[in-house]
Amino acid sequence: MTENGVRGLDVFDPSPPREFRLAAADIVRGVGDDGSWRLPLRKPDKAPVIKVVDRFVTGVLDLRAVDFPYLLEFVRCRFEYAPDLRQGNLAGIAFTGCRLPGLLGRNLSCANEVSLAHSTVEGCVDLTDADVQGSLDLQDATLCHVGELALHADRLKLAGALLARRVTVEGELRLAGARIGGNCNFSHSLLNNPTFHSVNGTGLEVGGSLVLSESTVLGTVQLSSARVSSKLTLRGTALADGRVDPESAADPHGDPAAPLVLDRITVTGDVQLDQGFDSAGTVRMVNAGLGGTLTLSGGRFDAVKSAPTNDPVGYGRALHLDGAQIGGDIIGRQAYLRGQVRMVDIAVKGSLTLDGSTIDNPRADAVLGNRSRIGSNLTLREVEVAGGIEVRGVTVGANLDLRGSRITSPGRYRHQPAGKPSLDLGGAVIGRDLICARGPKEFVAHGGVRARRAQVGRMATFAGAVLGDKLDSHALNALGMQVQELVLTVISPPRGDVTLRQVRCTSLDDNEQFWNATGWIDLEEFGYDSLRHPIDLRDDEEVLRRLRWLRSAMRRTYRPGPYDQFAAMLRAGGNDEHAALVLVEKQRLRYRAVAEGRKPLKPLVLVWSWLQRSMVGYGYRPARALAWLVVLWVLGSLWFQFHDPLDEINSDDTLPWNAWLFTIDLVVPIVDFGNKNRWQTPGASQWIASGLIVMGWVLATTVAAGMTRMLKR
Repeated sequence: MTENGVRGLDVFDPSPPREFRLAAADIVRGVGDDGSWRLPLRKPDKAPVIKVVDRFVTGVLDLRAVDFPYLLEFVRCRFEYAPDLRQGNLAGIAFTGCRLPGLLGRNLSCANEVSLAHSTVEGCVDLTDADVQGSLDLQDATLCHVGELALHADRLKLAGALLARRVTVEGELRLAGARIGGNCNFSHSLLNNPTFHSVNGTGLEVGGSLVLSESTVLGTVQLSSARVSSKLTLRGTALADGRVDPESAADPHGDPAAPLVLDRITVTGDVQLDQGFDSAGTVRMVNAGLGGTLTLSGGRFDAVKSAPTNDPVGYGRALHLDGAQIGGDIIGRQAYLRGQVRMVDIAVKGSLTLDGSTIDNPRADAVLGNRSRIGSNLTLREVEVAGGIEVRGVTVGANLDLRGSRITSPGRYRHQPAGKPSLDLGGAVIGRDLICARGPKEFVAHGGVRARRAQVGRMATFAGAVLGDKLDSHALNALGMQVQELVLTVISPPRGDVTLRQVRCTSLDDNEQFWNATGWIDLEEFGYDSLRHPIDLRDDEEVLRRLRWLRSAMRRTYRPGPYDQFAAMLRAGGNDEHAALVLVEKQRLRYRAVAEGRKPLKPLVLVWSWLQRSMVGYGYRPARALAWLVVLWVLGSLWFQFHDPLDEINSDDTLPWNAWLFTIDLVVPIVDFGNKNRWQTPGASQWIASGLIVMGWVLATTVAAGMTRMLKR
């Protein structure tokens, strides 16, 4: 019905009544000739308007290569043939509520807007190389050209905006190389071209924002090398790609099913793929440049379809960001990612946050971020990960925080039987803290943690962690790690081997659970300056307990380095007594190892070890040697005092006999009271005198060495 109550044209009526018919040639016939048309003027400074309402336009509206300085408005009109506007120069044209079999507008020049609002086009809208000084209005329109180009607008120039809210498209929207001065808005739309591109905007330039939010898209959104001056948003949009590219499936760096391709895109503002965004396939942003923030929070990225059919593990890539440059943050809280998050060589000036997310890519790399550079924090708190996290060579300006996360089902190396670690930080440089600790839940890494040659500016903590689940693998491999504070207060014994070789830290905090690891603990060249909880000078039990931990950790094999380090740490803190206790234990284990290696001499070695330990504490107990010197002096003096008197060597000497002075001359090798060489020692006394001389040299040397160390201090 029209405004006057008269029934209007039904544009979908296959056989409209004859009274609605209007020949296309009659619309423009006589325009400009006196008396042919009386054209209403909207404003004195505006072009006159030709308005056609409720008409079935027969024939071809042919304005090809015509200079037509009038505004054409068609309301509820149906066209028998596609209007031909090619190379035309129009003041403006609008189709509102119309039905067209297509629109030919290649090389069109239009001084105002081109509108197809609320219209249905059953064919191609061709605006290739068109130059429109206003906007292109497709709001509430339906463009239907199944399997073909529904909108062909390569190199289109729009001074205004592309308005396409609630548009329905069956076919491809092609905007390759188009330049749009304002916003490009496809929100709340349906774009359906499942076997190929739903949107092809390769090289597209948008002066404002590119909005494709709250929409349903079946087919690839191709925006490679596009430039967006404000933000790009697909918030709440559902994407799916019905095709699988066989060439990409064969390429290890390709993504065979990628419904969103943003390779080399440049966006000055934010990119929003969050709040209900759902992608059934890979989201690619390889070598993209973003001036703002990439938001993924609440999004769903499911790459099951993109997995190569010959790959027995993993689901393919859910998010592919290799080489991307992000000027702000990457925020992905509470996101669901089924497949790999690949972000090799990316640079993020802010933080990368995936807190509370789920990353599901079992038996493969769930997160692959080698050589990435994060300006602030890399946080994956309370993340559920099925697969491994590999960020070797990553540079993090502040904290790398995995507090309360659970990493299970790591992958395996392609050409090695060994399994990969759950977390691989080899060569990482972390400005502040590495946190693999308990949060609301414990930190779990079933495949263990590898941090070989990592450099941590302040603290590396594994407090409340569960490391490893296989006895034949590595629970923690920190070879060569450099850190200020190392916290190893795990919640349960690490299941597997532990490597702390060449690790250097200032402060060490540990517990008995860590030293009860089920595998071997490699402590060679492991250096620490102090314990977080220093050992009191009177707490002998703590030293003995730590010695038991060392023996248990090294599976009772002899390695001198850990004992030397423990003793050096105690001595640096002024605890010389406990340092000596540690060194005595080191020597005891050394002789036991020597005895095990020389079976025929084992009893002699053990006896000699016992004598040294009991008499001089392997040289670390000089006071004990002094006590033995006194005992030998007393026993020797008693022997010579009550045994047969000795004869003088020279009868002319008149030195009086004194057993005590004679014995002290024998026992103390340096002091000479003039008795030792003046008396003969026949029989048993000769052997006793010789034994006293030998023991005196050994014990006196030990005492002298101890006094020397004391004087140096």
